[in-house]
Amino acid sequence: MESSGSATGSIPVICVKGANLPEAWEKALIAVWEQGGTVRTEYDRRDDAGAFIDPPSRDATAVIEVADPFAEPRIHKNFPGGPEELEVYRQEVVDGIHDHWVDPSDPDKWTYTYHQRLFGYRATTDLDDPNATTLPPIDQIEYVADKCAEAHYTRRAQAITWIPNADPATDDPPCLQRLWFRIMIDDTGEPVLNLNSHWRSRDGYKAWFMNAFALTDLQRTVAERITEKLGRSVRVGRYVDISDSFHIYGSYFADFEPEFAKMKADPDYTSRAWPSDHPAVNMMFEEARRKLAENPDYMRAE
Repeated sequence: MESSGSATGSIPVICVKGANLPEAWEKALIAVWEQGGTVRTEYDRRDDAGAFIDPPSRDATAVIEVADPFAEPRIHKNFPGGPEELEVYRQEVVDGIHDHWVDPSDPDKWTYTYHQRLFGYRATTDLDDPNATTLPPIDQIEYVADKCAEAHYTRRAQAITWIPNADPATDDPPCLQRLWFRIMIDDTGEPVLNLNSHWRSRDGYKAWFMNAFALTDLQRTVAERITEKLGRSVRVGRYVDISDSFHIYGSYFADFEPEFAKMKADPDYTSRAWPSDHPAVNMMFEEARRKLAENPDYMRAE
């Protein structure tokens, strides 16, 4: 058995806090790179002789706090992707634009989207069998909004994704496991909606920023729903992101190391971030919306 990079056999734990999404992302990447253990993954490539090609991943359990997920600058310039991909993914999670791609019985389609699991969770005995026993779909986000409006101090406002008798058998089960919402009252008497997201596995370099950007927009959407139900303003509060395995894949090291060097050479993350109302960002957001309006399957190949 190949040894890990943890002398005690314990998974390292990193806890970071950022004022906004870009700062939190950079701090988390630096922390896992410098403090994470080395762990093999089921995706590491091998050569014809069976030897590993990729180095082990850098891995840790991570608790990442974003004090104000809508504080500017909100967009990191250097996350893998760009504003166009970011807007498409936001709509996928919040608006369900890709739910029509979900068909577990078709190997060319998806077994789930996060929107489908959160807004229409449907337990089943077999994801691949369209005739399997299923329960009626549940809009968990509507439940969360109703519950928070009924009792702002509730600890029961949560939504899950995992289907325990179906997901373990799939090749690509959900990484996001649970969302937990809680309203606190600030010193002025204003309700503030906090969100915790819980992940079993997290691609820290290529997925975290897009995930967090979309989920905090969902947080905003839930706050708006509760506002409508209460008849008083509910603002968005802090976002906490909890990953059992927050990792950088060994196959990404060549791409990541130059970015890490930039972060260490210049700790001022704002030089690598855009405000969300930057003209270039808005132009790319609008381009994504235009392409989606023309073709609902835009970016399907990705």
